[in-house]
Amino acid sequence: MLLENKKILIMGIRNKWSIAWGAAKVAAENGAELIFTFMGEENREKVEELLSEIPYKKAYSCDASDDADIEKVFKQIKEDCGKIDGILHSIAHANTEDLRNDFIYTSKEGFAHANDVSAYSFIAVARIAKELDLLNADASLVSLTYYGSTKVLPGYNVMGVAKAGLECSVRYLADNLGPEGIRVNAISAGPIKTLSAKGIKDFGSILDVVEEKAPLRRNVTTEEVGNAVVFMLSNMSRAITGQIIYADSGYNIMGL
Repeated sequence: MLLENKKILIMGIRNKWSIAWGAAKVAAENGAELIFTFMGEENREKVEELLSEIPYKKAYSCDASDDADIEKVFKQIKEDCGKIDGILHSIAHANTEDLRNDFIYTSKEGFAHANDVSAYSFIAVARIAKELDLLNADASLVSLTYYGSTKVLPGYNVMGVAKAGLECSVRYLADNLGPEGIRVNAISAGPIKTLSAKGIKDFGSILDVVEEKAPLRRNVTTEEVGNAVVFMLSNMSRAITGQIIYADSGYNIMGL
């Protein structure tokens, strides 16, 4: 089992359709001791009901847009669980109007919000984990991104800019943390019907295009993306850092 004897923190668990949940199931199958964060104490009951389907140690409410809250939760995790071996950052958000309107009409506040929650939070997570000595040697940090960071996709708008910032941050964080043996990568998942995807206009047409054009002629599942996440969290990927790994049925290589 790839994650046997490893403690893995999954940040941003929401529901059974989320990529974080697909990754959690695969990680559990591979022997990980799982810890979770979720947004909003009011969501605890439904999150814990979901998590009852797999073995896990603890779940904490954490506002990833608040550095002080990240620090408080990480201190509690270290006290409760000890040092950890990996983090999956599955956190992103943009205001609906900034996804539905043309990009040129993105508000200043909406731009700041999308980049703060979707990109800067990963930097904050990495820094605070380092400062609190939360990470074991050879730890792996993984975030989730999407093809809209490099190509114009109707309806993705400000989130594409935020994901581009996230991907660049992956490279700089990999350089900063590499001397300590800590790896930083991101998985660029193909389009999946998650709750977040509902905010993208005509999302169904994106799924149709990928199914038609991708080399594998199909879309991906949360479990398949979870397989890639687990590989990146495991010792099997010890020589890989600063990379954006595509798990999208090969769609990203196509020119048309």
